[in-house]
Amino acid sequence: MGTGKTARIVLAAAAAIAVASIGYSFTRNRADAPENPIADVVSKGARDIASLEARLADNPKEVESWQALGWAYFNTGRYDDAVRAYRRATELAPGQAVLWSSLGEAIIMASERDPMPKEAVTAFETALGKDAADPRARYFLAVRKDLQGDHPGAIEDWFALLADTPPGAPWEADLRRTIAQVGQINNIAVEKRLAAAAPSAHPASIATAAIPGPTREQMQAASSLPPGQQQEMVNGMVEGLESKLKSDPANVQGWIMLMRSRMTLGETARASAAYKNAVAANPSQSVRIRDAARALGVPGV
Repeated sequence: MGTGKTARIVLAAAAAIAVASIGYSFTRNRADAPENPIADVVSKGARDIASLEARLADNPKEVESWQALGWAYFNTGRYDDAVRAYRRATELAPGQAVLWSSLGEAIIMASERDPMPKEAVTAFETALGKDAADPRARYFLAVRKDLQGDHPGAIEDWFALLADTPPGAPWEADLRRTIAQVGQINNIAVEKRLAAAAPSAHPASIATAAIPGPTREQMQAASSLPPGQQQEMVNGMVEGLESKLKSDPANVQGWIMLMRSRMTLGETARASAAYKNAVAANPSQSVRIRDAARALGVPGV
């Protein structure tokens, strides 16, 4: 295993990657669509755990509610409960990579001694078997290499993840910081590579960076406003874009922007709906839209 100092660094950075990979942002404090239990628990916080538990008592096969409950438990430090919730979610929807990587992270946090339990590794490997691009699973399996003493291998894997990271992804800064710190601790030169590294020129990434609309920076700027103004600003941007797409459904770049905005807001169900609508309106561009959705982490793609 690696040093305790290294372990603290790489595991601390994982929180940002975990959150980003399921599409959350500063908008955890805003109200959201009631049909989305994940957004609902984000907006209401820990006090909503009881209502989620009650909801699942009546609807025990509702995957999104198990995912939301797992996230709520995790966010309040109830890691053992988070493991149970995510494990149930994977049983109901074994094909969803994000559930497996969420389970893996919860197992790590619930473990008091082993920083990388075997069951967590299995969960991450399963996630990658479902979606080879899952950022959380890729990150943690690189952490495993680092903990085993393969620091160069871990850094290479993190650089590969960085290369696949969409422009402005919320976890980019933390990933760069991890690479820099682990490189410094283990006397591995990474500065020049970090300076030269840029997100890959994936068509989806180019598209999301090129079109106008609510960017990550605008979302962050909105977080400094009073809650009411935050919601008005963000909703106005995103709903305005969606409204334009109703009259111009052939605007593929606009659909990609809408998916990115919904993911930034944590509205994963609505991001999935945007993806489906985009493909339905533009079947000849389905590959491009699918690639963009995968790069953004839209669930179910």
